[in-house]
Amino acid sequence: MAKEGPNWDGLLKWSIAHSDGTGTARKLSEDDRKWFMEAMQAQTIDVVKRMKEITLVMQTPDNILEEQGVTSTDLEGMLDELQDHVESIDMANDLHSIGGLTPLLNYLKSSHANIRAKAAEVVSTIVQNNPKSQQLVMDANGMEPLLSNFTSDDDVTSRTKALGAISSLIRHNKPGIQAFRLSNGYAALRDALSSESVRFQRKALNLIQYLLQENPSDCSVVTELGFPRILRHLAGSEDAEVREGALSGLHELAKVESSVVEKDDEKFKKVLEDRINDISMMSLEDLAAVREERQLVDSLWTAYYNEPSLLREKGLVVLPEDEDDAQKRPPDVASKVFKSPLRPPQRPPSSNDEKSKSDKKDTPLLLGP
Repeated sequence: MAKEGPNWDGLLKWSIAHSDGTGTARKLSEDDRKWFMEAMQAQTIDVVKRMKEITLVMQTPDNILEEQGVTSTDLEGMLDELQDHVESIDMANDLHSIGGLTPLLNYLKSSHANIRAKAAEVVSTIVQNNPKSQQLVMDANGMEPLLSNFTSDDDVTSRTKALGAISSLIRHNKPGIQAFRLSNGYAALRDALSSESVRFQRKALNLIQYLLQENPSDCSVVTELGFPRILRHLAGSEDAEVREGALSGLHELAKVESSVVEKDDEKFKKVLEDRINDISMMSLEDLAAVREERQLVDSLWTAYYNEPSLLREKGLVVLPEDEDDAQKRPPDVASKVFKSPLRPPQRPPSSNDEKSKSDKKDTPLLLGP
């Protein structure tokens, strides 16, 4: 659906034809100048005009598009182009004013899974760090189809993209968070954690951590829904992001809800012990990559068993107080400019030094046979 690219061959031939190879600038005729400007302007995209054209397509009934030979793949490509345009916050906000937001939200109800997924991805781009568009989507009742796709779509990719859009929609958006909570959003997140899709689990864990950090009082709700047991299970995942996300969720819960700490859970203790052993055998490079996980494992071990972990005893945990001290310490800028007054000046070579140096025999350079 996107316009074809510039006619580079034509422009190249024109450039070659008007170059004599001497490097001397030539004065263009008025006709040549006019042709060149028209060629360049023809390839300049009017983004608002293009978004209006895309909006017109989105407003066209599916049966009409099918009669004209437009496929779901074509529409997906069109939405891909729209996503590029709305990466600009101004263009994202303009989509509503030109009538494109409502038909975009209607695409969340498309019979084609790839269209539903792509539409959610475009919505996510529009509302990300954009309070105005967040409010516009909320006012247009955009949360409802996103929640529907997140909780009950048959296609896991569509569910994952819908969750990503919800996450972008409710971040730093209190009305959005409230709407999500009232729609049993936490129960839906719990179900997402039981999915076999690692990407789906990652997004769910990421949103859970954010919500608990923003609303610590929700820890009691999450605990009642059985999240601690699921998170302890996911803490043993082979996927690093899922594992760290689960540990982060447990850490947030442990700070508020003491009831989540089950010291008799031998399986979870074994998970922590295994991670401690694995981390202890890591190289320095690998240790740097799991810095956050090291701190989480140590914190949870202390919360559950009231004793420092072996990671701390081995000096493999970066302590928060150490980081604070490093941040408070002013940078050393003077030593780069001034020599230390305690450093003795370089002693000039004495005659004895010169003599001993001359007495040394140079090692012969062997050139071979």
